[in-house]
Amino acid sequence: MLKFENVSKTYKGNQYAVKNLSFEFDEGEFIVFIGPSGCGKTTTMKMINRLIDPTEGSILINSQNAQEKDAVKLRRDIGYVIQQIGLFPHMTIQENVTLVPKLMNWSKEQRKERAKELLELVDMGEEYLSRYPNELSGGQQQRIGVLRALAADPPLILMDEPFGALDPITRDTLQDEFKNLQQRLGKTIVFVTHDMDEALKLADRMVILRDGELVQMGTPDEILAAPANEFVEEFIGKDRLLQSRATVQTVEQLMNANPITISEGATTSEAVQIMREKRVDSLLVTNGNGTLKGYVDIEMIESNRKNTENISDILLSKLHTVNKDARVRDSISRILKIGVSFVPVVDGDIRLVGILTRASLVDLVYDSIWGVEEPAEDEQAAAIEESIL
Repeated sequence: MLKFENVSKTYKGNQYAVKNLSFEFDEGEFIVFIGPSGCGKTTTMKMINRLIDPTEGSILINSQNAQEKDAVKLRRDIGYVIQQIGLFPHMTIQENVTLVPKLMNWSKEQRKERAKELLELVDMGEEYLSRYPNELSGGQQQRIGVLRALAADPPLILMDEPFGALDPITRDTLQDEFKNLQQRLGKTIVFVTHDMDEALKLADRMVILRDGELVQMGTPDEILAAPANEFVEEFIGKDRLLQSRATVQTVEQLMNANPITISEGATTSEAVQIMREKRVDSLLVTNGNGTLKGYVDIEMIESNRKNTENISDILLSKLHTVNKDARVRDSISRILKIGVSFVPVVDGDIRLVGILTRASLVDLVYDSIWGVEEPAEDEQAAAIEESIL
């Protein structure tokens, strides 16, 4: 699908921004370029759609040399998402999403149907078609930026730190949404980030760069298991390396399979009774099929007790969840970033199957520090403890 053959980019004669890169990616892979600032990751990505031309070497897309193709046509055949989103404020959401199809002479009806189809992929209804970017939240605008890259159905999409400007909670949600979307659609993604947690979470394969040169390439598990050198170890971080060596790898292995719940059809009095019996201050709310609907806590009940007796009228529906098959290392990052004490665990149909607590993750990290034949050094243990607590 995508191949680099001895690709270099120099400025001012012999100053290398990228030096002698050679690698090959398969169709449908999620590839993440990562490295410290100035390592050449964005330059490498921009050479793919010829926003920057290489000084030496060849970049092949489906066995065709990108340098031999018309640059404008090449870019229209490749999706591109940037951190700043770049939506046109004077255009409606439909017009923004279907900008490339319009340039490719799709009919008006084709463009509208395509926009509706794409909005459905991210749970945004038809009513958004006529809205303008300033009427959307930051997360919704970023979703539209991704949809615009998908509009002409390109096989290859480039993404330059697309979630970097978002708050941690929105960013975490969009990472999950986009990874699922990419797997469903089978697109090849080249993704640039400086965030190691994001890279480990999203990548099928990671490309670690330093000073314009390839340092290591492999799956997240391969790199965590065998960092190429001291630079890679330091760049990954000792805490992530310790977590990756734990015997527990998936959320399902660590979760509590019996969370305390209440039906959305119950009353607030019943909720208070369960809280008193179980000695908790909040309950997860499910429907008759076990689907997670939200949660309710004692403060919410107290503030609404004069207005309603029904849980369904006051439950908070916005909850951050984790899939039971997710890796524990991603969940550790999530809980630390969003600052919650627990995360509900769901299956692919959003049915509640368990709960992952901050305390259980602390126990896991302790085990990874001291539950090995040779204990970690004191300063390493202290650093991990501080990052969790």
